[in-house]
Amino acid sequence: MQFESFSSFLAMGGYAFYVWMSFAVTFGAMLLLAVGSYRQHKVLLKSVVAEQARQSRIKRARAKTADISPE
Repeated sequence: MQFESFSSFLAMGGYAFYVWMSFAVTFGAMLLLAVGSYRQHKVLLKSVVAEQARQSRIKRARAKTADISPE
């Protein structure tokens, strides 16, 4: 389908509201998914770092306890 002008392209043969609204909804949903995924990724990385620090503290405490306790 060819359009005679840019304004007729934007009008989409009378279906502009539905066409452009569907584009807006689609891109809005994609944006929400991208932002949500980015935030979830940051939270996950932060929890992994916290868990690694926790495991390191546990390992140091066990090593310290093993050094102190008489056998």
